[in-house]
Amino acid sequence: MPNLSALLEGSAATYPTREALVLGDTRLSYAQVDGAANQVANFLVANGIGPGDKVALTCPNLPFFPIVYYGILKAGATVVPLNVLLKAREVAYHLADSDAKAYFCFEGTPDLPMAQEGAAAFEQTPACEQLVVITADPAAPSPVEGATTLGAAMADQAPTFQTREVADDDTAVILYTSGTTGQPKGAELTHANMTSNALVGAPLFKADAETPDTYLCVLPLFHSFGQTVIQNGAFAFGGTVVLLPRFEAQAALGLMLNERVTFFAGVPTMYWGLLGALDDSVDVSSIAQNLRVAAAGGSALPGEVHKAFRERFGVTILEGYGLSETSPVASFSVFGEEPRVGSVGVPIPDVEMRLINPDWSEVDRSSDPDAVGEIAIKGPNIMKGYYDRPDATAEAIHDGWFRSGDLGRMDADGYYYIVDRSKDMIIRGGYNVYPREIEEILMTHPAVSLAAVIGVPHESLGEEIKAFVIPEKGAEVTGEELLAWGKEQFAAFKYPREVEIVPNLPMTATGKILKRELG
Repeated sequence: MPNLSALLEGSAATYPTREALVLGDTRLSYAQVDGAANQVANFLVANGIGPGDKVALTCPNLPFFPIVYYGILKAGATVVPLNVLLKAREVAYHLADSDAKAYFCFEGTPDLPMAQEGAAAFEQTPACEQLVVITADPAAPSPVEGATTLGAAMADQAPTFQTREVADDDTAVILYTSGTTGQPKGAELTHANMTSNALVGAPLFKADAETPDTYLCVLPLFHSFGQTVIQNGAFAFGGTVVLLPRFEAQAALGLMLNERVTFFAGVPTMYWGLLGALDDSVDVSSIAQNLRVAAAGGSALPGEVHKAFRERFGVTILEGYGLSETSPVASFSVFGEEPRVGSVGVPIPDVEMRLINPDWSEVDRSSDPDAVGEIAIKGPNIMKGYYDRPDATAEAIHDGWFRSGDLGRMDADGYYYIVDRSKDMIIRGGYNVYPREIEEILMTHPAVSLAAVIGVPHESLGEEIKAFVIPEKGAEVTGEELLAWGKEQFAAFKYPREVEIVPNLPMTATGKILKRELG
């Protein structure tokens, strides 16, 4: 399989004038993006960066991200995308852990001074030799003393480059996955891993370069979901990526209308946000007319959101499942078929999934077809391993199977359902309680807009169940009322004994609810 950058190069060769990237008034063709990525590759090679070297990248959803990303790949180097919210100490950890030789960092904003944090981290990492600051205006001087800017780095470079050949199992990207314990680990994803997962758009979504999609990119590109499904998936089929640097529901709806977006992908809280922003001023029927695919992943999609989106937009959200370690897509709802609400679909082509016990043996479903087990995945999308962590790799991968840490069940037709993260499961008085089930039911209450359920320490029971609830706009509801209502809905060991009404919930940059910050 060729270099992952072939996704961009193929579309640039076939559709040079087609729009590749849109950000506000900026519209870049495939030829322009490819030429700019070639300039980045030439700069890197001129500065001694080549095959096997790691290059870190901190950049929000701006055209600079794909330009630098593909430039690094063209040079045969490995991209290490970093979360834009990281502070200096955390950036320094990632630079050192990945053995990054160079670092591209966006200047940021007064609220989020990325280059300030990045430069401090660079100073703490002697092995990282080169800092390039990406300025919003390419002609602007560097805000960091002694650092070159991307504009200056590209200025003298030719827009042509002979892309370095790579082996299928050479590492294209190292994606850091936080997990819930310990330091973040870098999942090494190969050119073959990432390419196969981008090309799966053809069977999954009927992606076709002759009738290209227009994708709204609200998912952060540093994260595997946005990177594979939106950026790489669009470039593989000559699509147009409309960039939104930060998810804001009103702005997203405006772009969906004005740019005639046909493909939207988001995490459940984004769909929740879109629904909450609808009012009489939004031309929902025109948005719905253009929208061909709505894909969800990242965390479980509440059934109520599924139902409401279908009612308002006339499009059924297709839910998928995967992890950074699986490039990320492992399973997906079947396009064109009536989805099973709550299901993450079936394994994608060439990928296998099964339910396993802690000792890796397969769960016996003969006596209990609804038996719950940990989901294990095998296929061309499974990472090479965790960078420089052979023990963690051996723990996670066995005979080509990757253990996900997610608990699931499977129906008679092979459709998978995520029950919960194994780490999120609450054990109350010896009973297993799955927070997702409680959240789903709570959200059917007319006054509840969003819910998050966690286990809190309890002296005699081990753990007690606590719910955090955001009420619907204008709804008046108390924790006591919801507690009493919950008593009627759940078995005695399941209902939340504490309900806290909150105005919002802590979320990651990718829109996942941060349960570890609740307590």
